[in-house]
Amino acid sequence: MSAPHDNDRVTQAVGGEAVAALAQQVKGPVLTPEDAHYDTERAGNQTARWHRPAVLVGATGPADVQRAVDFARRHELPVAVQGTGHALAAVAATGGVLINTSRMTGVRVDTRARTAWLAAGVRWDQVIHEAAPAGLAPLAGSAPGVGAVSYTLGGGLGLLSRRYGYAADHVRGIDVVTADGRLRQVSAGVEPDLFWALRGGRDNFGVVTGIEIDLMPVPALYGGGLFFDFASAREVLGSYLRWSAGQPEEMTSSLAVISFPDAPVLPPPLRGRHVVHVRIAYSGDDLGAGKDLVAPLRALGPFNDTVRELPYAEMGTIHNDPPVPGTFESATTLLGELDTDAAGAVLDLVGPYAPVPHVVELRHLGGRLARPADVANAVGNRDAHYLINVVSRLERAAIGDIRPAHERLLAALEPWSTGGRALTFLNGERDSEYVRSAYDPDDYRRLTEIKAVYDPHNLFRLNHNIPPAAPRTAQPDPA
Repeated sequence: MSAPHDNDRVTQAVGGEAVAALAQQVKGPVLTPEDAHYDTERAGNQTARWHRPAVLVGATGPADVQRAVDFARRHELPVAVQGTGHALAAVAATGGVLINTSRMTGVRVDTRARTAWLAAGVRWDQVIHEAAPAGLAPLAGSAPGVGAVSYTLGGGLGLLSRRYGYAADHVRGIDVVTADGRLRQVSAGVEPDLFWALRGGRDNFGVVTGIEIDLMPVPALYGGGLFFDFASAREVLGSYLRWSAGQPEEMTSSLAVISFPDAPVLPPPLRGRHVVHVRIAYSGDDLGAGKDLVAPLRALGPFNDTVRELPYAEMGTIHNDPPVPGTFESATTLLGELDTDAAGAVLDLVGPYAPVPHVVELRHLGGRLARPADVANAVGNRDAHYLINVVSRLERAAIGDIRPAHERLLAALEPWSTGGRALTFLNGERDSEYVRSAYDPDDYRRLTEIKAVYDPHNLFRLNHNIPPAAPRTAQPDPA
């Protein structure tokens, strides 16, 4: 397989007739950079980096995906996949074929089996809506606008994770188009190696067109946010570390230090202010117990308290993640046990006088996340205690200032870092360098070997790429 082309070379190599022939075979749009709707079709949640594919296919179903993959393979073009919601390009690739799955939005809920089947372009808000009447909930992320399939297959860390584990741990079946153009239905009993790799390895092994997942009997949460002024940040962060370490698995929480802009869209108490936001999601069978668990944090005196019993359908109000696309850069790492020195290392770099305004979130892991899935998958780093993620918007600072600021923060946390990363939080420009760190070493080796079976030419490489293992050379006969 040849290396990725730029658009001029691809246009010469493929030609308009080949693209026109593909358009006749595909129900959705087939676009090139000259087409009027090209930019709209390739737009994602991350507006700092865009794919600029030579050919863009807006797939309406598995058949469109198969024809797009066949086209890419015949013309030796690399393939990228773009989902919906918060799904975004891992790399800003020029050339190749981009398959947009956002039109694939089917959802089927089986209330008796407590499962749901989701097409590739479904967002979590759609699944939550369909499951709620039966008192069921998916293992969604903190933002209901996130694309469900890409989130799940990257691991999936959400508001029920400490109780139930990663979203990838609860996938029952996957429909996927592999590099040979075949639509396969894989599960623990059918092509188990590919099933293992997809749950954690995501779009390295094919274009997933649908998944079947478990739903949980969680109709409501005790959840919301506690907001503190930054002046008490050191006390709050130290208390949070001690508090979180003793929480039951039913309590999932995080703490964010946020530099809010002075923008009219924000509530007046938050405009232009540095705050500490503790996010609470308690999913125990007795929600009343959540009030007692949160009491030590309430005693610290938040200036705003939104924690209450709420339907799971309102889970998006806990984090209140921005629902609109943005231009941002992020950095992340996984951490072990933390102490007050770690808290100081963070706060010294993200306060009101920091040169770059950030959102820095510390997510508490452990619980069910720390144990292997009942059906093994490729999600790694289960021994981590916390995940830290720092996000800075380019509207508020220059990239030349943001990246060094992120590097300083991660360097300050190096004594507590495990060296690992979570795949779904790799959204920075350089994060393709860190893909290996998202997996345990033996699992990464196995992923490359499975890649060599299903995608030996690395057709699916415009992503957080796992290259295929090199062919094994025959050993000389000692005789």
